[in-house]
Amino acid sequence: MKRTLFLLSTAVLLFSASLPCAAQKFLPKTIQFKGDPEYSDQELLAASGLKVGAPVTSAELNDHSKQLIDTGVFDNLTYKFDGSDLVYSLTPAALLFPIRLENLPLTPGKDLDAKLHDRFPLYHGKVPSEGGLEESVRGALEELLAAEGIKATVTATPYTDLKLHKVTAVSYAITAPPVQIGEIHLDSTSPALDPKAQEILARQSGSNYDTDGSPNQIATNLGNFYREKGYLEADVQATPQFAPVVTLEAIRIPFLVSVSPGALYRITGVQLAPGLVVTQAEFDHQSGIHPGDIADSVHLRENWEFLARRYHNRGYMKASVRPTPSFDRAQSIVSFSVTVEAGPVYTMGTLTIQNVADDLRAAMLAAWKMPAGAVFNESAILGFYAIGDANPALKRVFSAVNCKYNLQLNDDTHTADVVLRLEKKH
Repeated sequence: MKRTLFLLSTAVLLFSASLPCAAQKFLPKTIQFKGDPEYSDQELLAASGLKVGAPVTSAELNDHSKQLIDTGVFDNLTYKFDGSDLVYSLTPAALLFPIRLENLPLTPGKDLDAKLHDRFPLYHGKVPSEGGLEESVRGALEELLAAEGIKATVTATPYTDLKLHKVTAVSYAITAPPVQIGEIHLDSTSPALDPKAQEILARQSGSNYDTDGSPNQIATNLGNFYREKGYLEADVQATPQFAPVVTLEAIRIPFLVSVSPGALYRITGVQLAPGLVVTQAEFDHQSGIHPGDIADSVHLRENWEFLARRYHNRGYMKASVRPTPSFDRAQSIVSFSVTVEAGPVYTMGTLTIQNVADDLRAAMLAAWKMPAGAVFNESAILGFYAIGDANPALKRVFSAVNCKYNLQLNDDTHTADVVLRLEKKH
């Protein structure tokens, strides 16, 4: 905000140098905007409140210029009048962000963007992280909700992408009243749901509503139910119905769910690629699913986790197990070919032991058998907590608490730091 005021004062000084009296009126033949082709002259005129052919004083022009800079869309604004043409020089804001409707029962997209653009000519789907346009959009969203019979308080905050570790949007959210998932109905074309599937949907009702997350959450939870039964190609769609049920206590968004289970698959086999750290015989021996069995995702997932663990035990902490299904839909059978992208080998880094007394920490450090620099073996941690007869004192301690561990993988050094923690059982 301080920078904006400084830039505006610079503009005022430039203008004042060209006009002897702040109250003197002048009539520009043209009003031009340069430096930001994102916006048309018509949009900029509308946003500033200036009108071609209308006389203005320097004080009025300062107000119009402040109206532009206060939107937050520009980092800098200067102008000059040469007796004929009024020319603005604009510096676009370094960062503008798309809006994200956190839990608003409004449909994002072209129609909503058009409504906002009609109100605010400089809205092109993006807003600054602070400034007048951000606040104007917030107020407009409250008004659009009110027009739908929803009286709600909307706030605007920067949205940080946890994967990118940076702000990627401005998030608009209803903070009062709470917005929840309402009743979930099955569409008429879907087969009747299993009672357990109905329980899954019932548990979703009443939970917090999120514009992006809730449809995915409902579809994923119900889809997983079918895949766990062997319907590996089950297709589930969850669509919010924007006719919310509004009470003093909450805004509840009903959903319509469609389910296409597809075929119930049986497995014909799993073939490992040559050269894996696990032989085909070892894999087949441990597998809980065999040719002819229903290909349920629970047993399949256990197989892929077994492979990942074996790689982790050899230091391949970023190993990626890649099972590729081959479906015979006519016969309702499936087979898998499995490859593994091993990645780099990690070695043991630092060991930290938390939440224990010094004497116990010393005993645990003495019993630890994986020195720094050794190829990391994740199973050694579980073996350490199951130390058994090798150290009866530690065995008594470990049996009375919850034994936890966390790993910190350092990609630059390919080392794995281990944090051991003992917690009281509840």
